[in-house]
Amino acid sequence: MFANAYRGRRVFITGHTGFKGSWLAAWLVRLGAVVGGYADAVPTTPSHFAAANLGEHLADTRGDIRDRATLTRAMRDFRPEVVFHLAAQALVRKSYACPAETFETNATGTLNVLEAARNCQSLQALVLITSDKCYRNDEWVWGYRETDHLGGGDPYSASKGCAEIIAHSYFQSFFQNGPACATTRAGNVIGGGDWAADRIVPDCARAWSAGRPAVIRSPRATRPWQLVLEPLSGYLWLGARLLDNGGHAFDPRGQAYNFGPPADVDNTVAEVAEALAAHWPGFSVEMDKNARAGMEECTLLKLCCDKALAHLHWKATLQFDETIRYTAEWYRCFYQGEGGKKPRSVLDFTLGQIAAYENAAEQRGLPWAR
Repeated sequence: MFANAYRGRRVFITGHTGFKGSWLAAWLVRLGAVVGGYADAVPTTPSHFAAANLGEHLADTRGDIRDRATLTRAMRDFRPEVVFHLAAQALVRKSYACPAETFETNATGTLNVLEAARNCQSLQALVLITSDKCYRNDEWVWGYRETDHLGGGDPYSASKGCAEIIAHSYFQSFFQNGPACATTRAGNVIGGGDWAADRIVPDCARAWSAGRPAVIRSPRATRPWQLVLEPLSGYLWLGARLLDNGGHAFDPRGQAYNFGPPADVDNTVAEVAEALAAHWPGFSVEMDKNARAGMEECTLLKLCCDKALAHLHWKATLQFDETIRYTAEWYRCFYQGEGGKKPRSVLDFTLGQIAAYENAAEQRGLPWAR
């Protein structure tokens, strides 16, 4: 997998205790990497990181991404060859309540990672993860391309646009002859182990596990839903290409890449909830009648991923129904066990889903899986 790029390499993840970060850490452990993580805390209870006991399988360092000195020391002490930056304040609604914290974490935090990377002699590749919401959203029916305007009406989206601008400045000013760097944009990732607030899948899992109907906040909002492993495969493949760009037609250094499903994957929040309910019989959804005005998210947002296909030969692996099945099966195993039996360890189930995803990618001829 990934041209065997990570076996034996030292890989440092910021935000490794979060939803995406914990799945990335598990995958890198499976790939034979020596993994280190930097995060201020485990963000939710329960959490994928804690449930899978990932702290036993990597170097787990606690620190705030806004604390440049501590971050720089942690990165220098770990001596990474590759860094994946995922630490973030990742919730749109929270950004309204805590705008300064959101900008400090997402924009200044990215700046701190770049400064730490600039002073890390061992580093060879840096992948910075922002968000699909870094684009100025004009409610277009077509996907946003990497050259479209950055921006955002809410603090979260604007903070991610800022992070992209900061990263581009550092690429141009400091990394022409240093570590190979790139940014990535993906959004509306779902999968097992997410318990963040104000997200449709965790909301459904929490409600249904307690025997309650799930409350849907924005049923008509349309998103390019994808399993968490989809963008992570893109991040890992991009990192592998940054480590070894020899002989490739396109140089990924200093580039931005969208990772998402095909353009025709276009499902509403209501459709996601209904599809999940089909895997969790007997439970239903309700419309949220108390959604707060002035805090709405955009109703239409999707990405064009042609650049990732052209430069990296990357494309998504799964269909929508498969994405839903992986997600529902993980939560049902966590809450109920497999087929009513005592559940095996969460880490084993997580690694089993990664193996199944790898196998699907290999069977469908994706280059990173060969």
